[in-house]
Amino acid sequence: MDERAWERDADSPSWYGVRCVFRHRGLCVYEERVTLWTARSADEAIGRAEAEAVEYCEALDEVGYAGFAEAFRIDGAPGEGAEVFSLMRESGLPPGEYVQRFFATGDERTG
Repeated sequence: MDERAWERDADSPSWYGVRCVFRHRGLCVYEERVTLWTARSADEAIGRAEAEAVEYCEALDEVGYAGFAEAFRIDGAPGEGAEVFSLMRESGLPPGEYVQRFFATGDERTG
């Protein structure tokens, strides 16, 4: 890829998955939501997602934005089987313990 092609790509919007965390006070639960945005940078995508987070909270009772957002740049356009978010965490835990500690604690609600 020549240098000019890279510059065009840097100026072109990309798809981003942005994960935001919310607190549902009445239910005593936290929610992680991943939303999709087209933006020219991760910061722009996060800004747009945080603006939507305010609207989301206003539409629901006793829900507050926890102030945490992170973005993942998606290669290409989302489609069937597209990876829309990825998070990597270093850990020495074996797979079953890792999943139980971070994802399947028994306290999750889905749907």
